[in-house]
Amino acid sequence: MSGRKGAGPLRRLIILRHAKSAWPTGVPDHDRPLAPRGRRDAPAAGRALAEADCLPDLALCSTAVRARQTWELASAQWGTPPPVHHDPRVYAAEVPDLLHVVRETRPRVETLLLVGHNPGLEELILDLAGDGMDDTLERVRVKFPTSAIAILTWYGPTWEALVPGAALLTAVTVPRGRKKTP
Repeated sequence: MSGRKGAGPLRRLIILRHAKSAWPTGVPDHDRPLAPRGRRDAPAAGRALAEADCLPDLALCSTAVRARQTWELASAQWGTPPPVHHDPRVYAAEVPDLLHVVRETRPRVETLLLVGHNPGLEELILDLAGDGMDDTLERVRVKFPTSAIAILTWYGPTWEALVPGAALLTAVTVPRGRKKTP
């Protein structure tokens, strides 16, 4: 992992794939809402971040309905959610576009949450992670499912300085909400 203490503050990039979406007939992809499982899993993702003491200073979220709903349900689990910027460039984005959006983040933001879609998010994680803790990289290579959270850390003076291979993938988790029993 490049970057050491002294090269800038410890920065965290939290990547959250939107929760499970529905496939209603005739609804354009961008407008697909969360499925019932997604409405259960998104709050679980918010709770998981709170329990890990990994709340963002800023969130960047795709404009797709399912991503926006994931953000709303996850962030509702926190006392005071951070500001969110709904960016149309995150929807269906590839790694160069996602990296460009992340690099625009102001230096005062030390923990950034990116809410978006696969395959772009999975590829971004693999591109940025020079190494991973335990089996985290292998888990992402196998599958980065809906509601999955990845946490990448690195030292850097600004987000512009984030380059491929510079981060350490410190955690991957897939929070799931409980199905209500009758």
